Amino acid sequence: MRRHDPQLMAVRRSARVTLVACLGFYLCRYVLDAPAMAPYALFGAVALGALSQIPGTPWQRARTLLLVLPVAWVLVSLGTLLSVSTVAATAGMFLLGFTVSYVGVGGPRLAGLAAGMQLLYILPCFPPYDPGSLPARLTGVTIAIGLLAVAEVTLWPDPAPTPYRVRLADALGALAGCLQAVADTWGGDATGRDRLAALLPEATDAAEALRPSRLPPLQRPASAGRRDRALSSAAGTARLLLGRAVDLYFTEERGSITRPAATHLVRQTAGCTAAAAAWLRGEGPLPDTGRVVQALGEFRIARMNTDPNGVPPERLRLGALALALGEWTKSLVFAIRIAAGEKPGHPDPTLPSARPGPFWYAYRKAPALYWHRLRENLTPRSVAFQGALRLAAALAVARLLAGELDLSHGFWVLLTILTVLRTSAAETRSALRPALVGTVAGSLVAALLLIGGIDPTVFAIALPIVMLVGFAAGPLLGLGWSQALFTLVITFVFAQVTPVDWRLAEARVLDVLLGAAIGVLIGLFAWPRGGGGELHRAASTFLSTAAEVVRETVAVMADGRQPGVALPTARLSGQLADASFALYQSERHSPASVDWQATLLAGHHAVRGAEALVRSCPAGGLLPCVEPLTALAADVAARYEDASAVLAAHATVPAAAPAPAGLVWPTDLGQDLYVIADLRTWLDGLREDLAAIGGRPEGAGGLRDRVTQLADGAS
Repeated sequence: MRRHDPQLMAVRRSARVTLVACLGFYLCRYVLDAPAMAPYALFGAVALGALSQIPGTPWQRARTLLLVLPVAWVLVSLGTLLSVSTVAATAGMFLLGFTVSYVGVGGPRLAGLAAGMQLLYILPCFPPYDPGSLPARLTGVTIAIGLLAVAEVTLWPDPAPTPYRVRLADALGALAGCLQAVADTWGGDATGRDRLAALLPEATDAAEALRPSRLPPLQRPASAGRRDRALSSAAGTARLLLGRAVDLYFTEERGSITRPAATHLVRQTAGCTAAAAAWLRGEGPLPDTGRVVQALGEFRIARMNTDPNGVPPERLRLGALALALGEWTKSLVFAIRIAAGEKPGHPDPTLPSARPGPFWYAYRKAPALYWHRLRENLTPRSVAFQGALRLAAALAVARLLAGELDLSHGFWVLLTILTVLRTSAAETRSALRPALVGTVAGSLVAALLLIGGIDPTVFAIALPIVMLVGFAAGPLLGLGWSQALFTLVITFVFAQVTPVDWRLAEARVLDVLLGAAIGVLIGLFAWPRGGGGELHRAASTFLSTAAEVVRETVAVMADGRQPGVALPTARLSGQLADASFALYQSERHSPASVDWQATLLAGHHAVRGAEALVRSCPAGGLLPCVEPLTALAADVAARYEDASAVLAAHATVPAAAPAPAGLVWPTDLGQDLYVIADLRTWLDGLREDLAAIGGRPEGAGGLRDRVTQLADGAS
């Protein structure tokens, strides 16, 4: 057990659920002599203790359980009342099945509760239709949830997971050290470059720890609230900053003009990043954007006072990178302040035509944010919508057949679907065999015990032991063992509530077979590719919209065109691509030929870079350089579109083509040369990002190759 579960998390949880379920069951069945109440006391604990995955500390989980108690009452009441007929129960199953599953888009806490809340409707929606037993049923569920909340904080509480803000603080602290080493190098410290090379691997590891793929689903900052959105934005910005720190490692600083001003700006970004890390650890005050804003202003003044005429474009690159670092650091600090609960003291500065802006969520209240999340995913292109509709259809069909066939324990059909149905047909098939084998094996044992005419007292004594082992068996031994033992648990429960014989085991096998058949058929016909198929489409759309962002940004700055809808459209596409990637990570896949993290980074870098450029640079002032800029933008946009087409066709991403040659860049446009350098630096970075999406093993290649693996994309 220690080898499979070092902290004995599965054993702790199994012990808590077993103790609460058996205590509630025995209290209702033998002390209160309420057979109608006892199953709800037991299955209420199973639903929210075993089937649900609630994130947070023990106290947070207990608070969540108490908050969902009214919802549990509503579900049990609706199930009881709608069991009046098969049609009513089936309609309720579809509507509630979709709703309970779909609201999981609001965050990990809601998603983790979905399966357990489904069971609270499934159990009472079957005959007999008995509204008079509703008070007893509600009392049983209340006992279960109350005891479970107490057990979370008193009985072998799980160790609190490492907070995401601590992981983010580690990444920002390491990043601050890298930026400080860059500034020291530019300031003349001979050891700065070596320190940067030594610090980058540590910073890379810390940034990789922020990847959603490296975190359990329940620990990801994925809720619709301001805090999680801001933390996710800060993590994405940190990854972009680290990527540019690597660019600085490979940039020759000698001969660069405005190097003293760039050095000061990078030193200030390092200080702001370190201050953000200190606040996240609880070791310092909340950082202020004023420091980096002042440094950005001083840098721009220094550039205005330095004539770039006659300077080769390569000598302007360092200043452009420093300016990008400063702009992203300002976004990072602003995101940290939002995560701290601070509300902006000014309205959203984003132009109405360009909204939603990068921090649009900071200007809305929590209910509006959750409603926005629900509304934006209410589309067949959303994996959350697809998954909720697939599950609701399967549960509704199962409830209809169970009613029409008059199955004696029809809720087992629906429980099987909750156990077997996965996000893709391949995942469903992989879960099917162990579930069936385990159920048949458990049913055979149960039939032998029932045929033997064992006294019900033996079942009462054996129930806690079998339940304890059964709930721990799933995480430790696999689905087959958990299904076999759970079959015995159900047998032991019903043997104490109503008279049963060996046909109970037979009904269990038949119901599981029917549920498995429904799950497989629904999985085959409703989005059978799951997250993998949707991820190809969503990422393809994201890169396609990013191509329009590239073209539009250069057209606005070089040709004076009015901003269009490219940025808002790309932001929405990025959100759907992030959601698809989150589902993809929960599935099992063979090694991919596409580096999905780098793919999302390429899209988010285009969006974030465009936002900063349009916000900080004058529009329409680069007409003398419009031809080479347009040609360079067309090349980068075409690469995005080519990558988009390859992903849509599920083909292999080809090797990156060389950068276009023969472009003539002017050296006599005065201050506009700085804007051109900023644009070129952004476009060159996008080309490098696209070159990384072909898929390579993590850790392969040089330092730059390793850091390009950091991206999960900034939500």
